[in-house]
Amino acid sequence: MTAPVARIALVGDRSPHVRSHTRIPALLDTLAERDGLVLDAYWIPTPEGGEVGGFDAIWLLPGSPYASEAGAVAAVTTARTRGIPFLGTCGGFQHALLEFAREVCGLDSAAHAENAPSAAAPVIVPLECSLAGHEGAILVEPESLAGEILGAARTVERYHCSYGCNPEYLDVLRSHGLRFTGTDEAGDPRVAELPEHPFFLTTLFQPELARDEVAPHPIIRALAFAAVAHLGTQSAAV
Repeated sequence: MTAPVARIALVGDRSPHVRSHTRIPALLDTLAERDGLVLDAYWIPTPEGGEVGGFDAIWLLPGSPYASEAGAVAAVTTARTRGIPFLGTCGGFQHALLEFAREVCGLDSAAHAENAPSAAAPVIVPLECSLAGHEGAILVEPESLAGEILGAARTVERYHCSYGCNPEYLDVLRSHGLRFTGTDEAGDPRVAELPEHPFFLTTLFQPELARDEVAPHPIIRALAFAAVAHLGTQSAAV
């Protein structure tokens, strides 16, 4: 009898023009070959983002503006409320914060300025300087999920984004339990997580674009381990 394999939902509008989308299949192959972390990956377009409850991990990928903002947000809600390991990178970071602002902080009018530039409550806004195609230093809190995974207080990561969190909403997000555990050298948030969740990590940078062509980024490996652990927990509960 074949043992079950952890299933991961890759939520995003797959495109050959989005570099992270083209790199992910090879990264997953490397995880299987080098680490024995075999994941059964399904690409889920954002209009179907609310249909990911049966997966062992959910990765909300770059590539915004998404075909469906509502679907992307629904994928975050599913992961957050059902304890499913979650990773959001770039646009995934932005929409994870957007979901948290709406569903946890009660900011019903919270908006992403890319989709609603005139919104009254823009939680996600254009960065003062676009990070598209740039690298930058990240300062990581040691006592955090990100710090545990990275094993360092400072790392240099790659970006391809132009939007981030509006500083005006940081306090309300923090007061409801979202923890910002990585910043750039100016103190602007670049990593967020939910400490009470089994694995809920979001990064404005894109670990899938790390320069090492051989070994997947530690954050991606950690997501794979979390997916396998989730499968084991679910199997034991049956």
